[in-house]
Amino acid sequence: MKILHILSQIPSATGSGIYLQATMQHAHQRGHSNYLLAGVPADFHYDDHCSHLPCDTPELIRFGHDVNLEIVGMSDVMPYPSTRFCDLSAEDLGCYEACFDERLQQAVKRWQPDIIHSHHLWLLTSLARQRFPDVPMVASCHGSDLRQFHSCCHLQQQVLRGCQQVDAVCALNQGQRQQITEDYQIPAEKIHVVGAGFNDSLFHPPPPVLKDGNTIHIVYVGKLSRAKGVPWLLKALQQVAGEDWHFHLVGDSSGEEKEEIVRLAQTLGGKITRHGSLRPEDLAEQLKASHLFILPSFFEGVPLVVLEALACGCRAITTNLPGIREVFDRLNCDWLQRIELPRMASIDSPHPDGEQQFIAQLAEKITLQLAAIRSDRTAQPPLTVQEVLHHYDWNSTFCRIEQVYDKVLSGKQTATAAISS
Repeated sequence: MKILHILSQIPSATGSGIYLQATMQHAHQRGHSNYLLAGVPADFHYDDHCSHLPCDTPELIRFGHDVNLEIVGMSDVMPYPSTRFCDLSAEDLGCYEACFDERLQQAVKRWQPDIIHSHHLWLLTSLARQRFPDVPMVASCHGSDLRQFHSCCHLQQQVLRGCQQVDAVCALNQGQRQQITEDYQIPAEKIHVVGAGFNDSLFHPPPPVLKDGNTIHIVYVGKLSRAKGVPWLLKALQQVAGEDWHFHLVGDSSGEEKEEIVRLAQTLGGKITRHGSLRPEDLAEQLKASHLFILPSFFEGVPLVVLEALACGCRAITTNLPGIREVFDRLNCDWLQRIELPRMASIDSPHPDGEQQFIAQLAEKITLQLAAIRSDRTAQPPLTVQEVLHHYDWNSTFCRIEQVYDKVLSGKQTATAAISS
């Protein structure tokens, strides 16, 4: 089939971008044709970032040129310069939608797709559905769209107008499926839990000797933001004793939150290395050389990076988010340890009353995991972890996505035949 993938931001650098890339690569392996419409900065060089993607020359909307804004990010803190949806004026919003509308029409006319796969239950998905009601359409929810739905209430009706009409929604987990049903009033039977996947050809255990040595390497990977829990993690690390560990901070962002995190990182002195954003190949090497991965996030769908870290042989500490529980509740081992969320002031911000206890719990879990690593630095993940990973490799995940495509296309064909008769 011919698949038009659409994403309102850079088709890399974020979870939704990596998800889109993997979907396209596995669609190609299954014999489908890929086409892409995406938003990028004015100085973005596609060949430097996406030359490996199996698709025709993409339609790119260049923010700062085609639209007089920086990329409008699906998260309020992005790993590159961006604008927030909540800060858009009515004029900004009109220009944003008009530009995407024009390019979307060009893309559909140019490629005549059999199906559209749009990412995020948000404005671009709504626009595409309204503009092309007869083209079969699947939308993937990534979690950041649900946050925007609650933080930008003035845009809800505009979003619902088209998103409620999509043929099917791909959700990351059952909790997300329920939230989509409640927030968007989309029938549950149209929402399919497909999960997320990791690239097992890239993320896999290293030779045991790579994790040997005197230093225990701890790593965080993600946006440098408060919603990801990074400031609290850095404060917890200040309380962790021992001279045999080193912390790797992988990721980027901009603005005041990044500045706060950089200041806190400096308090760790020589025990921290800031890497910025890493290419997938370099990230895999960093995870393979690390012993402990930590994700203290306050809001996630199914964090791919947790799966990637486990696949590379890292122990892990995460917050006990719904997506984490759904994926890992079957584990009966201490390889992955979970921390309960503190009392929350908003969907991704903790209440000040619980911050110190949260920091103390993080420090305690880190200390426990360090002790386990010291006892055997070359230990491999137990079989139960490997069984979970097998279910979430990208081959398995794309098969579930492809089943949604097939269901949507067969449903459209049945409806067309009924109308014709």
